[in-house]
Amino acid sequence: MFHVLWVDPNVTALQESVEHALGSSAKVEWCQQFWTAHARLLQRPPDFLVTNLRLEAYNGLHLVLLAATAVTACIVYATHEDLFLAREAQALGAFYERLERLLYAVPSYLRSRLPLRDRRDVAVLDRRQLFRGGRRCTDLERAHLIT
Repeated sequence: MFHVLWVDPNVTALQESVEHALGSSAKVEWCQQFWTAHARLLQRPPDFLVTNLRLEAYNGLHLVLLAATAVTACIVYATHEDLFLAREAQALGAFYERLERLLYAVPSYLRSRLPLRDRRDVAVLDRRQLFRGGRRCTDLERAHLIT
């Protein structure tokens, strides 16, 4: 079971849906304030840090820098998109997710072996929409019907 430190000023809006999405695969510790999360990171570094980009007077990047000293994978999300800070999060070694994809992405992060850094372009919503060429399974099916 993974230990996840989740930091968001509005915990009550996320808590039930996050715990439902993660199920029994993780124990989630919730923090609403930067200084509480800061102290928890120093006391016992979690396996995963999931933090909102905006934490009132501070931002989640401060926590990502602190977590870099431990072996903690960091996931940063934002309620309001800020491409500059999202790229900064990636440069610091964190993975960036949009809020609407967060509940689907975090369980995948827990189950997967993560790369060393997030190479995705934060400005592109879903790169699978781009046509990259190559055969599709439907092409093969039609070729089989023709011959």
